[in-house]
Amino acid sequence: MLLINAWIWTMTVVSVIVGTPIVAAVWACTAPFDPGRYWAGRAFRLVAVFTVKLNPLWQFETSGREVHDPRRPYVAVSNHESWADIFLISMLPWEMKWMSKDTMFRIPCFGWMMRMAGDIRLVRGERGSAVQALAAARDRLTKRVSIMIFPEGTRSRDGNLLPFKDGAFRLAIEMGAPILPLVVAGTRQAMAKGSFRFQRARARVRVLEPIETSGLTIDDLPSLRERTRSLIADARILLLKELER
Repeated sequence: MLLINAWIWTMTVVSVIVGTPIVAAVWACTAPFDPGRYWAGRAFRLVAVFTVKLNPLWQFETSGREVHDPRRPYVAVSNHESWADIFLISMLPWEMKWMSKDTMFRIPCFGWMMRMAGDIRLVRGERGSAVQALAAARDRLTKRVSIMIFPEGTRSRDGNLLPFKDGAFRLAIEMGAPILPLVVAGTRQAMAKGSFRFQRARARVRVLEPIETSGLTIDDLPSLRERTRSLIADARILLLKELER
């Protein structure tokens, strides 16, 4: 298993290094007519998809509702089980800008691609950073690109769903954008929190029906948040049972 992990890490690093100039080229060529950086973002996600294909230990799948108009902006929210969630959700065939902690942007090549893709940097615990991140998210939505947020804020250590924070739901209500619930299951086995070892795992992301926010006000935020959390929690149980078959 150590040799397999060494090989996977080598291929992952090579993919990121090779992918960086490709994403840079797409960014440079499309920047004049793509202010939302949709295509640079798609190129970046495809680097992640290619990395999954090279990993013999991971069997990652997508399922659920099909998004027919990839340029209709959603506020996508998902439970968060593992660092591997990034790779799994990137397999969905449309672009979303990720709101991610600032440490991810510091990783050489990977962080550079995040910046070129227009992903959104967030410094935890800094109110000013949160305000800037929400402003950036509004900017992406107005440019017809979806936003991807983990409303738990961090990965669960024991697999239980953590409370959802308000930010994603406030953003959706303010912008009149639908909430798009995503459910991930199986990634906790792929790479546990606190570990950088790849493990054999079958994982799946499921796209649920969007939740419209048109006509909602901030007073509706708690019910929207809890409704979404309940839908994701129930769907996750079903998804885990499917993966066990």
